[in-house]
Amino acid sequence: MRVPFLNPAPRVSVVRLQGAIGIPARNGAAGLNDAAMAPVLEKAFTKGKPRAVALAINSPGGSPVQSSLIAARIRRLAEKHEIPVHAFVEDVAASGGYWLASAADQIWADECSVVGSIGVISGGFGLQDFIARHGIERRIHTAGRSKSQRDMFRPENPEDVERLQRLLDEMHRIFIAQVKSRRGQRLAESDELFSGEYWLGRRAKGLGLIDGMAHLAPKMRKLFGDEIKFQKFGARTPFLRRFGISGEGLANDALAAIEDRAAYARFGL
Repeated sequence: MRVPFLNPAPRVSVVRLQGAIGIPARNGAAGLNDAAMAPVLEKAFTKGKPRAVALAINSPGGSPVQSSLIAARIRRLAEKHEIPVHAFVEDVAASGGYWLASAADQIWADECSVVGSIGVISGGFGLQDFIARHGIERRIHTAGRSKSQRDMFRPENPEDVERLQRLLDEMHRIFIAQVKSRRGQRLAESDELFSGEYWLGRRAKGLGLIDGMAHLAPKMRKLFGDEIKFQKFGARTPFLRRFGISGEGLANDALAAIEDRAAYARFGL
């Protein structure tokens, strides 16, 4: 029989990693970036001596740098405090969202979860014909031969495109190295794996990207007992924003919402 205070129930910390990485949250919170998540993760790994940390992930990706910083922070804390980390994919853990999941010791998903997209993307617009039709002349002056690159108001320069492709390829190699270092022998031998493709849960398991089908609460209870207590951690919403007041303005909020929505739309969500 468990005696309260003398033999407290084991705890599992739950950290929600929600939204496009590096884009401000629509609710006015700090968003999913390393600066915002640092104090959240620190508390999750230390408060109440948790038996495990569960990451509830629902992210279509975003900034590769912020993905790397958050994932590295999770690993440092896990190793420092010797606490296992489990990632639970909700709607999606794709691109940078999967980078975050790869920081866990084990990754779980729903059968309908979207997983993968291990690749790098860069996009933009070419508006040179538009401004020409409207009699607009682009004027730009630089010091440094390569200072002005990929100007959307000028035709694409093949040298700029080649330079960008080198950067994207290098980022892709770094992403692949992260996944291989974390998943190791669990990964299948497949040409699809690092193609940028994404899959639903069962196919992702077959490829070794996840460890199985499971939901957070029942899986944690199965692993650590029915008496476990969940303690939830997440980035705080600014005080004024709780009353619908944003210091950044409606335009910024709308832009963040559009960017966030577009990131999810890539995966049909």
